[in-house]
Amino acid sequence: MSWTPERESKLRDLWAKGHTASQIAEAIGATTRNAVIGKAHRLNLASRTNSLRSFNVRNKDKDQKNKEINSGRVSRKVKFKSLLLDKNFEPENPKSLEQLDDETCRWPLGHPDENDFHFCGRTSEKNFSYCKLHVLYAFQPKNAKEEDVITDEDVPKFIEKKIKSA
Repeated sequence: MSWTPERESKLRDLWAKGHTASQIAEAIGATTRNAVIGKAHRLNLASRTNSLRSFNVRNKDKDQKNKEINSGRVSRKVKFKSLLLDKNFEPENPKSLEQLDDETCRWPLGHPDENDFHFCGRTSEKNFSYCKLHVLYAFQPKNAKEEDVITDEDVPKFIEKKIKSA
């Protein structure tokens, strides 16, 4: 495949309009994405920080974030902080696999080979398979700070008893 002056000018035009290398290769025909990138580099065409596709995606992401902020949706980190502050966990309600439903915590306790193996059984959080306590174990917030970590003072008494007896 040779780069004729017509093909080079078409490459320059499409590149300036923000088309991706794959789109340019398809428009020019009989060439690959990598060939387009290589030729653009050799022609010293301006490197792009964003193409039409990434520009549109970024704008959609910003719009979505603005909608979430305006609609009053709570961020994931705020949800975790609220769970950390709530120290009133309901008592464990051991259930077998057959007794589980969509409303119960599915956190396994023990090893499946043991006789006393069971699932937590507390009421699960909305949109989660686990109760408040086990959501804290299963889903760690990004960039957790020391103040977000559960301390011994935060653990309810009935859980302390279980830990000591284990």
